[in-house]
Amino acid sequence: MFVTSNKSEPKDIVWNPYNIEKYKKEIANWTEIYSGQWEDYSETLFNKRIENNLSNRLSELHFLRRNSGFIYMAEENYEKFFESYMKEYVIFPTPKLRAVFFALRSINESLDLLFLKTQTKAFQGVKIIEQKIRNLRLLRGMIQTTLSVIYNELDYNRRQHYSSVLKHLLAEFEIGNIVERINQKFSSIYDVMQDLYHRKNDENQERTESGLNLLNLLFGAGILADLAGVIVISLNLQKGNLFTSILNGSIAIVIIGILIATIGYYLNNRIQMKKADIRKAVDAVIEDNAGNVILIKRKYPPFQDYYALPGGFIEKGESAIRALVREVKEETNLDVKILHKIGLYTEEGRDPRGSVHSTVYKCSIIGDITKMRSGDDSKNVLLIPKNQLKDIELAFDHKKILEDANLLN
Repeated sequence: MFVTSNKSEPKDIVWNPYNIEKYKKEIANWTEIYSGQWEDYSETLFNKRIENNLSNRLSELHFLRRNSGFIYMAEENYEKFFESYMKEYVIFPTPKLRAVFFALRSINESLDLLFLKTQTKAFQGVKIIEQKIRNLRLLRGMIQTTLSVIYNELDYNRRQHYSSVLKHLLAEFEIGNIVERINQKFSSIYDVMQDLYHRKNDENQERTESGLNLLNLLFGAGILADLAGVIVISLNLQKGNLFTSILNGSIAIVIIGILIATIGYYLNNRIQMKKADIRKAVDAVIEDNAGNVILIKRKYPPFQDYYALPGGFIEKGESAIRALVREVKEETNLDVKILHKIGLYTEEGRDPRGSVHSTVYKCSIIGDITKMRSGDDSKNVLLIPKNQLKDIELAFDHKKILEDANLLN
């Protein structure tokens, strides 16, 4: 809440350096709106309190803090500039940055809780944690969009006072620091999730191997072979009365069913063991109209600080196309159109995290390329001329992908 007044006493004061000195004790008393009653007035304390004054006129004092603000304007300036300038360039940005601060703090606290839950006996399971991480990533993306607008204002707006206000608010709320802490915590929670994936895969593999060991035991002990022998015997028994024939046939059918089900279970577990270790991903080869290729600089391991194609893992229930569009947006802030599929890359050892199969698509950029900026998992995003690609050390098997896309000779 901002409290404003359009009158001052004395009415006709001229705010020159002399009168500022003369009346500064009275002006200082106004600051009780944010600092409490100023009974301990002194020259030193007054000068200290106004050293971060954001106004650039002698007739104004602007103080903006995390939970309060004080803006003093001489009556003439108030009438001229408050509605037309102060609201848009001082008042409105303050609660906006404060809201960003509290949203970032909420994400920060939620990540702490998620990390603690993964380490306790009350752990809710991988799927629930994955969904909560997705929700937090979505919120972080929305906040990053808001911050992008603010940083764009700093880059292009030439109003010196407005730029000073924005820089002050970013520092006052320590936005840069909390964003960095959140990114580090996302990195930590990703590492924890990798451990959980491996642990879950190990548990699944142990259960599967237990079943396979039982089947191997049955095969090794000749039990299944004995069942097959019983079938042969049952089928070759001399025909007796009708009841005996029906009984022998029923026994044979039951034993055949058991044998088929057992072999099917054995083969299915073999297939599932192989599939359980495979994770699906997507990568994008994006070329602009000038023949440049977009690469990101990876923020996290593996291949931290290496250049790579934009991309990432496909989430459960998500198509490869949707995953590609989402990952490119998160890492480069660009919208893309998929032109065609380059190939499916499944070679063992292409990713140190395990068996990762990546579908790669050739894409073009939709809209303004100047909106390109780094995002979730990218430290930087660059346009690289095709003739320079051969000199760059790329992550994973992305050099081969660029060769297959006829972009690297």
